[in-house]
Amino acid sequence: MSYQVFARKYRPQTFDDLVGQEHVTRTLKNAVEQNRLAHAYLFVGPRGIGKTSTARILAKALNCIHGPTTTPCGVCDSCKEITGGNSLDVLEIDGASNNKVEEVRTLTENVRYAPVRGKYRIYIIDEVHMLTPAAFNALLKTLEEPPPHVKFIFATTEPQKVLPTILSRCQRFDLHRIPANLIAKHLQFIATNEKIKLEPAAAHAIARGADGGLRDAESMLDQLVAFCGETIAEADVLSVFGFTSEQTVAGFSENILRGETAAALALLDEQAAAGKEMMKLMSDLIAHLRDLLVFKVKPDALADETAPELQSSLGAEAILIETDRLLDLIEQFAAAEGRMKWAPNKKLHFEVAVIKAIQTLGQITLTDVIEQLTALCGDSASAPVSDRAPARSPAPPTPIPVPTASLSPTPLSAPAKDIFAPPPTDVSTIWPQAVQLVHKRRPLIKNWIDTARFLGTDRRNFLLGFAPDQKTVMESLARPTNRSFLEGLLKELTGTDWTVQLNLDTSLPATPPAVTIPPPQPSKSNETIETFKDDPLIKEALEIFKGEIKSVTT
Repeated sequence: MSYQVFARKYRPQTFDDLVGQEHVTRTLKNAVEQNRLAHAYLFVGPRGIGKTSTARILAKALNCIHGPTTTPCGVCDSCKEITGGNSLDVLEIDGASNNKVEEVRTLTENVRYAPVRGKYRIYIIDEVHMLTPAAFNALLKTLEEPPPHVKFIFATTEPQKVLPTILSRCQRFDLHRIPANLIAKHLQFIATNEKIKLEPAAAHAIARGADGGLRDAESMLDQLVAFCGETIAEADVLSVFGFTSEQTVAGFSENILRGETAAALALLDEQAAAGKEMMKLMSDLIAHLRDLLVFKVKPDALADETAPELQSSLGAEAILIETDRLLDLIEQFAAAEGRMKWAPNKKLHFEVAVIKAIQTLGQITLTDVIEQLTALCGDSASAPVSDRAPARSPAPPTPIPVPTASLSPTPLSAPAKDIFAPPPTDVSTIWPQAVQLVHKRRPLIKNWIDTARFLGTDRRNFLLGFAPDQKTVMESLARPTNRSFLEGLLKELTGTDWTVQLNLDTSLPATPPAVTIPPPQPSKSNETIETFKDDPLIKEALEIFKGEIKSVTT
């Protein structure tokens, strides 16, 4: 017997064999059991997800010798003929090559003939959107009121091209792209039956490359067996199809988020030297950033799409960037992808996009500008010039660790000389004083500060805890400008360089106890007017905005 490819050998034969389409199979099985059969069905979805297979299974369920039944036997003459594609009662028509009005008229004339063997005469029209408008119109009357023994089943990848008058006469079923984890599980099933050793990472790489299409995944596995033999590793998948591993893409994304330009460009050059397609790598990067965006909004939404190792990587990256900046990053790379399609040197445009993205992450946003202006107004009346937070952040954002429920967080990167230094003097009374200064100098962030809970110190790390419902507040205080401001206050109060450490802690109450702050004393702003006018930062702001100080109200 001639060799049969996996896509045909393992084609679903019953409703239970269909992968990832439970919403369709459940409805069809209930319709068969309750004898609520429509005269026309339309199956919609991308390629390779089971539209034609579902149509054949439905035809077998209706014409099986035991039917109508939800479990066709597969061994009777009717089932065998439908599986083999030579049934006289089930006619499969290719809409792309039989799209003329004359052929549709012939079909409508033949519907009056009774079925030869089964209970129904079933017409399966694949790629029905390829029919001409005249052919659609010739089918309208028959489709609306067919003989009782006739059923129509249509399949299409482009439902928007089907006439609304046809859509209104059909029961529509939208088949979904199959999640990568289900595809990988099915590939392992095939590998077990074929006595092939398929590594889990390789199965997941195939599933990710198939982009939700099971038929594509089975064809790729067939090709890999011919290339590798009985053992297939992830490296073989990446080599044959030019894919990039998920961990490599995750590392590339992390380099960008951390502002590591040299490392990101080195990885890009390495992938180009290995023959990887730059457009595919850009697409993988955008898809990874999309996964990161979804993970930040709803972490459990990717449970069926990503491997556990990748979910841990997403958790580490999610804390490195805020949602608004991540959206900007995706838009930048999407625009770069559009330019790369027509560029002869795609790597050049990719490198420029990476450098520009890293520079954008280090730029000050409008929110930061407002905070800085507020800080200038507060600091000018109460703090020396040297203690104010800088107006610009020269370096990319310093990442904070992944939030955990532990009270022993991993310290941020600190100068090596301070790692083993003994803790400074007792600072148990420092935090209320710091909160008081924040209320005076930075009124816009005083509500955020009030939610923080002082947990103690770890060498030169000043530990602050937040309740789980205050994650957004913690991310806002983690901005470089806010964190440097807090560290400057602590140095002003203690004379010691501190690294502020922010952590989520499930043991903290939803509303932490408020810090008691004594009423502010009247500030003697008149004494600091001259210092305020001589501040280089103020002079620079006046020069940029073409402004002048006319009067100061105390």
